[in-house]
Amino acid sequence: MSDSERMVIVGASLAGATAAETLRTEGWTGPIVLIGEENELPYERPPLSKGVLLGKDQPEVAQLHDRAWYDDNNVELRLGSKVTAIDTGARKVTLADGSEVEYDKLLIATGSRVRKLDVPGADLPGINYLRTATESKALTDAYAAKPRVVVVGAGWIGLEAASAARERGSEVTVIEPQSTALASVMGEQVGELYADLHRQHGVDLRFGVGVEGFEGEDHVTGVRTSAGDVLPADLVVVGVGVQPNTELAEAAGIEVASPEDGSGILTGPDLRTSVPEVYAAGDVVRWDHPLLGHSIRVEHWQNAKDSGKVAAKSMLGQKVTQDALPYFFTDQYDLGMEYAGDVPRGTSYHVVLRGDPASGAYLAFWLDDDNHVLAGMHVNTWGSLDAVQDLIRSKKQVDPDRLADSSVELSEV
Repeated sequence: MSDSERMVIVGASLAGATAAETLRTEGWTGPIVLIGEENELPYERPPLSKGVLLGKDQPEVAQLHDRAWYDDNNVELRLGSKVTAIDTGARKVTLADGSEVEYDKLLIATGSRVRKLDVPGADLPGINYLRTATESKALTDAYAAKPRVVVVGAGWIGLEAASAARERGSEVTVIEPQSTALASVMGEQVGELYADLHRQHGVDLRFGVGVEGFEGEDHVTGVRTSAGDVLPADLVVVGVGVQPNTELAEAAGIEVASPEDGSGILTGPDLRTSVPEVYAAGDVVRWDHPLLGHSIRVEHWQNAKDSGKVAAKSMLGQKVTQDALPYFFTDQYDLGMEYAGDVPRGTSYHVVLRGDPASGAYLAFWLDDDNHVLAGMHVNTWGSLDAVQDLIRSKKQVDPDRLADSSVELSEV
């Protein structure tokens, strides 16, 4: 490779900025152009729904680097610039202002966007989503008035938004069409543990209930539900998932998974796409995971960091694979949790609990029918995650009774 070659990164996201940083730490001295649609410096998302939303931290804590870092490391940062097209034949990207940027190697790190509700009144002021730094700041400021809050969706974002609102003194109602919190990702048994946590903190949970529309004239005043009632609301937070921004790649002829197959830009373990010299990282990539044995797309913070590093090294011609286990964490009230592993949708599994959930400190494991550990999490049991990951990576059969017995070391189950 020649140092005159230009590395272009589309998406000034955590994955994109991590890739730029890795290119430099790995010794690349050639041009790097990092293009982002937002006007904010690249940032991490977890603080936006945790410390910032609680009013404890300023949004700046989420920034990966300050402006000087990009200048000092000769990373050309183009913020407020939307890429409208990728020409893989001519190896260039076109921006919304009509300008073009040529590349020798391209990384697509365009991330995801929130799914929006399409119901009457969905555009009323006071209806909030939580994805960007701007949205987090607006919601943080709104929480200061202690409004009556209705959260739509009992997934991770919805529960963190509910937790922050309660901790700041708001009345909170959560509505969710599934049978309990986190049912699609944790299963009903573990999901109900999180539901109980929120009940204990005074959250009004309405399961099996959807949104029919929003009430109000100049501002939202209520949420009309499928149960036939209207929930009073001064503020609504919608957290019903995200969808990857694959449109640029698809229009450029880069292979993309269908929504039925989980969406995402398809790559191998080295994060190379179907088109030469084009790579993908972060929320938008669906890659062949060498350990799990199937393709996977992960929407969490750790994957953005891991895949950004791997993609950068792959762009430099290094032989690398993205084999990190999916990982995420949450903080709600006095609960701290870390999770590792993957349970594919439709997989038959059973859950083994280790410790008493009523104590506030326990572990949970998801096992397949042959008693292989697919995933595990700890709640307020710090220092145990490495052992959980070792069990997953080992792919060995475990004894569920020994796994549930806290007196038996995890390495001995």
